[in-house]
Amino acid sequence: MKILLIGGGGREHAIATAIVKSRRCDKLYCAPGNAGIARIAECVPIGIMEFDRQIEFVKKNDIDLVVCSQDDPLCAGLVDAHEAAGIRVFGTRKNAAIIEGSKAFSKNLMKKYGIPTAAYEVFSDPDEAISYLETRAKFPIVLKADGLALGKGVLICNDIEEAKAGVVQIMEDKKFGSAGNEMVIEEFMTGREVSVLAFVDGRNIKLMSSAQDHKRAGDGDTGLNTGGMGTFSPSPFYTDKIDRQCREQIYQKTVDAMAAEGRPFKGVLYFGLMMTKDGPKVVEYNTRFGDPEAQVVIPRMKTDIVDVMEAVIDGNLDKIDLEFENNAAVCIVLASGGYPVHYEKGKVITGLESFDGREDYYCFHAGTKFDDEGRTVTSGGRVLGVTAIGSTLKEARANAYKAVEWVHFDNEYMRHDIGKALDEIR
Repeated sequence: MKILLIGGGGREHAIATAIVKSRRCDKLYCAPGNAGIARIAECVPIGIMEFDRQIEFVKKNDIDLVVCSQDDPLCAGLVDAHEAAGIRVFGTRKNAAIIEGSKAFSKNLMKKYGIPTAAYEVFSDPDEAISYLETRAKFPIVLKADGLALGKGVLICNDIEEAKAGVVQIMEDKKFGSAGNEMVIEEFMTGREVSVLAFVDGRNIKLMSSAQDHKRAGDGDTGLNTGGMGTFSPSPFYTDKIDRQCREQIYQKTVDAMAAEGRPFKGVLYFGLMMTKDGPKVVEYNTRFGDPEAQVVIPRMKTDIVDVMEAVIDGNLDKIDLEFENNAAVCIVLASGGYPVHYEKGKVITGLESFDGREDYYCFHAGTKFDDEGRTVTSGGRVLGVTAIGSTLKEARANAYKAVEWVHFDNEYMRHDIGKALDEIR
């Protein structure tokens, strides 16, 4: 079968790597792709939001399946547009993608159906938000832009002055654009965060292996929020007890809630969870593979990813035995200095060939392209995700930090403490 993958980040490189291994895949295209994906797929210069051009390409090239796992096009209706054109597509329809596209919607959904989450209020008026902060808020407190903000629209405020400044940033200065037209203010939860991804076919749900992301830019969880600086899978802190609680209180209840609202969810549903003293609670939902969670979860998947995607589309997910290897993976993100604020592009990347022919080591390209001389250069804030497999988490971490030494570009930076929490485990 011929497959078109939409996107061009590290997540898409991980997905592409799994798709080309599928016995079902004869040819993979990627729009627009990146320099890493170009080594395993034919990249075509079509943007992620250019639905008409994508559909034209699909029909011209007899594409059998379109795959999308990126928030902006999903929330804008990519799946709907392709389905209307008679195209088979893996991803979430617009009316269900709202579970990520609007934090107000997802919080209200959880409240209505009794799914555990942080206490919250929704505001569309900045003065009312500030009044609430002055009179009723307990600090620290969390401010969230309602819409999509590349994983960065969340501010943790320790006092009233920080919070008031945050309201101005989000709702008046529009730091995150139209995502800040509405804002959610919610209680600050403490505990370990865990990400659990799941395939969903509208009714049935199949959980993938757990993972733990590191959102802050600097060591020791300092600095600004980012799209993610590294991750590991599985999370040893996601215990059997917590899994049972989540299955009873969160996973299927969410799928059933979306169906009851007339928004049946198909695709990948991401559960961002906080392990609080009162049990697991939902921090957020995403309508896609996480990034960089995909870079540690997908390489551990034994089941053919195309088989799973087809089952999701056809509503036959209950017939799939979703299996993962009994191993571990750690991903270290190499970023451009200054990310997530200001950073330079066009830096030549060396050492990529070091990963050729190696088993259990991956270098997933996130922000790369070819320059006029055909060299691979940086083109984004997060540049590479270096993933390594090990029999244990500690072995995978050691392998990953060894492998980051194989590649270089000017002004690169990374966190040196990805998976530091693992040291607490005997």
